[in-house]
Amino acid sequence: MGAPELELPRFLEAALSAGHPWVYRDHVPRDFQASSGTVVRIHAGAFSGFALWDAESQIALRVYSTREEPSAAWVAERVRQAWELRALVRSSDTDAFRWLFGEGDGLPGIVVDVYGKWAVIALYADGLERIADWVADALRATTDLAGIVRRGREAGARLSLVWGRKPPAELVVAEHGVRMTADLELGQKTGLFLDHRENRRFVGSLAAGRRVLNLFSYTGAFSLHAARGGATQVTSVDVAAGAMDAARENFRLNGLDADAHDFVVADVFEHLEHARRKNITWDLVISDPPSFARSKQHQKQALRAYVKLNALAMQVTARGGLLAAASCTSQVSPDAFLQTLAEAAARAKRRFQIIHEAGQPADHPVFAQHLEGRYLKFVVGRVLPAA
Repeated sequence: MGAPELELPRFLEAALSAGHPWVYRDHVPRDFQASSGTVVRIHAGAFSGFALWDAESQIALRVYSTREEPSAAWVAERVRQAWELRALVRSSDTDAFRWLFGEGDGLPGIVVDVYGKWAVIALYADGLERIADWVADALRATTDLAGIVRRGREAGARLSLVWGRKPPAELVVAEHGVRMTADLELGQKTGLFLDHRENRRFVGSLAAGRRVLNLFSYTGAFSLHAARGGATQVTSVDVAAGAMDAARENFRLNGLDADAHDFVVADVFEHLEHARRKNITWDLVISDPPSFARSKQHQKQALRAYVKLNALAMQVTARGGLLAAASCTSQVSPDAFLQTLAEAAARAKRRFQIIHEAGQPADHPVFAQHLEGRYLKFVVGRVLPAA
């Protein structure tokens, strides 16, 4: 028996034919029913393809192929192609990177991160369980690994062993020669935020002789690169005390004197307000907040938050100093983020002179047909007084 067939609205034909991988639930006939993970043959006008159905997610169908049903061999080929691309980031001084970036590697909804000899699989919908074992088998067949584990989607979900042996609780990985401890069990994302790897190196190249403030610092990755780059002093701020403890340990792991730097457990907005009132400034400020919007309904709220945050950040940046501002909110486009920086500068009574723009690195690729995958924005500029 073949895959069930589903006729979708004809207006989806252009986007699906161009390669867009998503069909939202409100575009699916209400009487269609199937269990999560069912392969569905979809049609929209002249378009035809194979998609995985999810009974709960806002994204009801993830399109995998226009030619054939997903199979173990089909998945293995996608995994192999992705591994070939990662030759751009694999090196003797970097062993933590993203192997699979879901839609960007032709496997929508599936992420695989590598930490040393371990691979961590994360699935973003129940419907993807169908091919999770195929992915794990393909990982093993492609390169030598010590183990493969999975991170659950629910908050507090434990790490589960898929194959091999579990990673140590304190696994040390390298990023451009900077050593960091990755907590694959309880850490954010799959352990670390790998998407800022090249942006952290760039910040390190700017840090020599500067006093640096790292906001939303987590376990101090930006702080480490700044200190290694010659910053005279680094202040790391995060609301999580555990993250600050880990940041201190990461400094020691790299032979850096943690006592020469500040690790502040505080709400970032409150810390910035205090510094502004006291006229405390830094030569280089890094602002990399968590996502301010989980859906389009919160987009305006996110834009306001970026304006407020970066206005405060500019006010504590020394005259002629640098602000590195980031956004990982997918609902905020690169142009919209730049507009928030312009509004922030006006509110702070500053001028913001952009000198560098970037996004996510080569191990987070994006197909031209799916620009929603281009979620990361990173802008560096000089903060100057009003003319």
